[in-house]
Amino acid sequence: MGMKAQDIQAMVQSALPDAAIELKDLAGDNDHFSITVTSGLFEGKSRIQQHKMVFDALGGGMGTTLHALSIMTKVRKP
Repeated sequence: MGMKAQDIQAMVQSALPDAAIELKDLAGDNDHFSITVTSGLFEGKSRIQQHKMVFDALGGGMGTTLHALSIMTKVRKP
């Protein structure tokens, strides 16, 4: 059983409260998602650091309850 879309969104929103999140279930199986996260908290961070912030928000779900997640991050401008 995969991770539900609303769970992914809630976890990321909790870790990055100002985030605008676009989440797509790519295969309709709750296992393969694409997420775009726009946050001011990404300011001054490398793309790798931004992606790590999103992965960390999922609390270890990657590779267990969530098998594939394509991440795109954007810095929210003030």
